[in-house]
Amino acid sequence: MSEMIKAENITFEYYGHDERTVKAIDKVSISINKGDFVAILGHNGSGKSTFAKHLNALLLPTGGTVYVGGLDTKDENNTWNIRQMAGMVFQNPDNQLVATIVEEDVAFGPENLGVEPSKIRKRVDESLATVEMLEYAKHAPHLLSGGQKQRIAIAGIIAMKPQCIILDEPTAMLDPSGRREVIDTIIKLNREESITIILITHYMDEAVKADKVYVMAEGNIVLDGTPKEVFKEVEKLKALGLDVPQVTDLCSKLIGESVALPPDILTVEEMVEELCRLK
Repeated sequence: MSEMIKAENITFEYYGHDERTVKAIDKVSISINKGDFVAILGHNGSGKSTFAKHLNALLLPTGGTVYVGGLDTKDENNTWNIRQMAGMVFQNPDNQLVATIVEEDVAFGPENLGVEPSKIRKRVDESLATVEMLEYAKHAPHLLSGGQKQRIAIAGIIAMKPQCIILDEPTAMLDPSGRREVIDTIIKLNREESITIILITHYMDEAVKADKVYVMAEGNIVLDGTPKEVFKEVEKLKALGLDVPQVTDLCSKLIGESVALPPDILTVEEMVEELCRLK
């Protein structure tokens, strides 16, 4: 399987308010294959959002190299192609909605790429159908719910036909219903459209469905592995100021009370199955 993203020992430094150098990312290396669903976790200030902005050349590393589809982000000649391959969705959908009608907003990206008008119409309809918002094509975005707005923002990225979508805390401003809508859409894009998904989040339950999880702290990768491998490290995650999925936390407490359960339970269904086995 070919690589979509490759970060080699990247460092990112900037000057703080007191003109001292701040190292937001410190020699991070990550390899993400095409079609992967990767979650990157970390508390505020861990460097996860700064790292995300390197993945479509919004930021350039001060040390090391980031490759997107084999293209070096530091080469200005690659920027246009990189941003066609890797689209980005931010936490506030209002900052990405630019038109007064939903279908016009989704068409904005393809128009700027110079796509033929006849193809734009098809892309808009297909993208809205993918995020299950086709019936809202003629609606005004500002009248939609937070979850619906975020799905429209995602449709706008899909319409540009990216191979990879980076989502920087896309559910941070949403209620539980909106969060569920967006995460279901992300999973669908990955499973059915084979789009590489990189999800930046601090919600542990959103990372459960990922193929691989990276945990960042102070600009470094401190844990990585499958969700089961990462989330069984309950004490390590809590020491980093992070939660674990509620079911995993309950499992850890039951194990502490000498209940014979595996430490890597992630879902209610798994918990019920294991408890039934104890009878």
